[in-house]
Amino acid sequence: MLKLSDITKTFNPGTVNEKTALSHLNLTVNDGDFISIIGSNGAGKSTLFNAIAGSFMVDSGRIELDEKDITFMPEHERARTIGRLFQDPLKGTAPDMSIEENLALAAGSGGWLSVLSKTERSVLREKVALLNMGLEDRMNSPVGLLSGGQRQALTLLMATINPPKILLLDEHTAALDPATSVKVNELTDKIVSENKLTCLMITHNMQSALVTGNRTLMMEDGNIILNISGDERSGLTVDDLLTMFRTRSGRALDNDRILLSKNGI
Repeated sequence: MLKLSDITKTFNPGTVNEKTALSHLNLTVNDGDFISIIGSNGAGKSTLFNAIAGSFMVDSGRIELDEKDITFMPEHERARTIGRLFQDPLKGTAPDMSIEENLALAAGSGGWLSVLSKTERSVLREKVALLNMGLEDRMNSPVGLLSGGQRQALTLLMATINPPKILLLDEHTAALDPATSVKVNELTDKIVSENKLTCLMITHNMQSALVTGNRTLMMEDGNIILNISGDERSGLTVDDLLTMFRTRSGRALDNDRILLSKNGI
């Protein structure tokens, strides 16, 4: 279980650029939850992920993972149990290293620092084959030669090869073409389901936010203004979601990417 209690984060305090990105935010993520998160630009979505991952220390509040206080735990220590994918497919892999070496590092097998056994190479190849991206016959190819979709699929495998306690997906398909995006999303659902992972996913696609996983959160002004699941969620339409946003925030949603996604664009 992940629990965030009264989390606040302000950037550039005391200056003209002061921005409160998280404001007394509270969130409990139960084991096995797959939460889709949506919100306008600057709502605090990525800042929330940065707080969970330890990219910075929060100003106040408490973060617990499996009842252990990780509020002041460094990012590199949290990375042992928290996996993360970014929007940019170029992040998360070493481009000059081979597919095999990247995976070996993620798995803790040593990569180029040690000689992999025949069995270890076979296991890694089998895992890559499950991606259905045609990479199993390119294990010695530099990752920098892969397409964006192939690289993001590989990054997903690297982030979950040792199943994390929490998986953070920060619009991880937004930079991909529509067909590849669908394929990577399907692969994500498969990996999360098979490994019974606890997952939080930021998306700009409102329809996806209503059908992916078991909970939908909407953020605005550094806080959670909507948290729905179960029967309440299953009966909602995108128009309902827009109406709820307007009711809770006092204004209409003005994020172009989200509004375009409403019409399947």
